[in-house]
Amino acid sequence: LGTHFKGEGVGGATTMELYEQLTAQGDKVRSLKTAKADKADVDAAIQLLLKLKVDYKEVTGQDYKAGCPPSGTAVSNDRQSENGGEEDTVDPWNVATNSAKGVDYDKLIVRFGSSKIDQELVDRIEKVSGQKPHRFLRRGIFFSHRDMNQVLDAYEKQKSFYLYTGRGPSSQAMHVGHLIPFVFTKWLQDVFDIPLVIQLTDDEKYLWKDLSLEDCHRFAEENAKDIIACGFDVNKTFIFSDLDYMGSSPEFYRNVVKVQKHVTFNQVKGIFGFSDSDCIGKISFPAIQAAPAFSSSFPQIFKGRKDVQCLIPCAIDQDPYFRMTRDVAPRIGYPKPALLHSTFFPALQGAQTKMSASDANSSIFLTDTPKQIKNKVNKHAFSGGKDTIEEHREQGGNPDIDVAFMYLTFFMEDDEQLEKIRQDYTSGILLTGELKKMLIETLQPMITAHQENRKNVTDEMVKQFMTPRPLNFNF
Repeated sequence: LGTHFKGEGVGGATTMELYEQLTAQGDKVRSLKTAKADKADVDAAIQLLLKLKVDYKEVTGQDYKAGCPPSGTAVSNDRQSENGGEEDTVDPWNVATNSAKGVDYDKLIVRFGSSKIDQELVDRIEKVSGQKPHRFLRRGIFFSHRDMNQVLDAYEKQKSFYLYTGRGPSSQAMHVGHLIPFVFTKWLQDVFDIPLVIQLTDDEKYLWKDLSLEDCHRFAEENAKDIIACGFDVNKTFIFSDLDYMGSSPEFYRNVVKVQKHVTFNQVKGIFGFSDSDCIGKISFPAIQAAPAFSSSFPQIFKGRKDVQCLIPCAIDQDPYFRMTRDVAPRIGYPKPALLHSTFFPALQGAQTKMSASDANSSIFLTDTPKQIKNKVNKHAFSGGKDTIEEHREQGGNPDIDVAFMYLTFFMEDDEQLEKIRQDYTSGILLTGELKKMLIETLQPMITAHQENRKNVTDEMVKQFMTPRPLNFNF
């Protein structure tokens, strides 16, 4: 659900007001269809109508029926947790589900209209790249895509592409979940030998959070060190802060303006749930996240070429930005970016929410000491085990809801070892404490190594990565 329905919309609106909003929105959809309006506008209006219907049901407990005003009193919002049939909430700002297994990703593919990464596509990536697929592909952590086959078709014909991913720097502290897109993007960069641009949206964080502009910019530079520590090749990687690059790149800004001209307020309301009380910076921000998907935004890298295809690896909550981008691209003469979507990295407390940097206990930070990691996993990691050892030995644990097991699927390289752990935990041979110990022993060296790498990242290196320049790349 869009942001403005969290709180203001539902909290502030009476059921009658919601009913009236719905009726008005229904009329609007009909009149747009009658007027044969632009498809994008119709789609946006329908999206908003569907959102309002979900809200209406959440507040009243009844389905909306035209001409039948709400009867009886509103039920409280905790209806959501009672009925398991509620839709998962997935948007760029909120991720929530009632299921301990986490978000239903197959349903999400249908809802977002993307395609599943099936075994056939994984095999094809292996064939084209000549490398064993990354564990994130083998295990369905990157599970959905848009146009990946098209990218591979072109690559087989010696037509290159480039990678684009990003990070919203809202604090100095990054957690292990933030590494997922970067670990995978590095693998893609290595196996396909292609350039990469990484956008740090310090402007976005200033617009959305209660932070000073200076802090947001400083967080961007601090986060850049963690990103560089993942091992990216400086000759093939450009990292940029929006606050710096947009003011120094006429080509980038021109693409932002082109996108702004081709997206209506109705469309962003429908896609992102913006309301009339959101600042105008938020409303125009999606155009800034769209611009890096066009190669002409980086003339220093692509020598002015407009036709280099972009591939965006990101978590699926960012997809609304790129649905919008793909809609606009052909209208401004650019190829549509392709996407690879990852699942969310679950919070320690369970997969109902994703890990969040603002809650210290839900996250394992890249700055945590081995002792902190051990304590957090032992104390907070949600367990799929039974209450007593006897019961666990007898009935076994449930790896599908066990956070320690979920984390191992992200970080343990050996498929056979992981499968044995799954079987032993399910049968009760392996206890929760032993499973947590395995996770601790996997995370501690990984995070210590990251901290060592980060220590070696100098300010000079950051400057090098963040300076607009040609990359080692021939088209």
